[in-house]
Amino acid sequence: MRQALDCAAGASASGDVPIGAVVLDADGQVIGTGVNVRERDADPTGHAEVVALRQAAAARGEWRLDGCTLVVTLEPCTMCAGAIVLSRVARLVFGAYDEKAGAVGSLWDVVRDRRLNHRPEVIGGVLADESAALLEAFFAEHR
Repeated sequence: MRQALDCAAGASASGDVPIGAVVLDADGQVIGTGVNVRERDADPTGHAEVVALRQAAAARGEWRLDGCTLVVTLEPCTMCAGAIVLSRVARLVFGAYDEKAGAVGSLWDVVRDRRLNHRPEVIGGVLADESAALLEAFFAEHR
């Protein structure tokens, strides 16, 4: 989570919301990192999780990320939760909860939906205060 927080801290320089993500393989090696790039790239899918998952898939040479862990500083949204399920990530670890758009228990619970063919293990609230502080500082500057 500390590495994801470091990634997030660098994201706000481009005007993007400071969210960071890291993908670890089964051996704990980092195979993907990501930050929000929606503003920088004018890309509505440029969320930190999607960027990190794409990088991890490229590193592995396949879209299935079996055995991998995604660590992200904020509870994933619906799009990112869907990408997590579809990529077959084994474990999701996230920091702050997102009461407005979170899709891993706060507003929806996409990753635990029994109708889907894959459900990752979920560990939420890891270094949540530090993750939330980054976001609060960013939005305080932009209001």
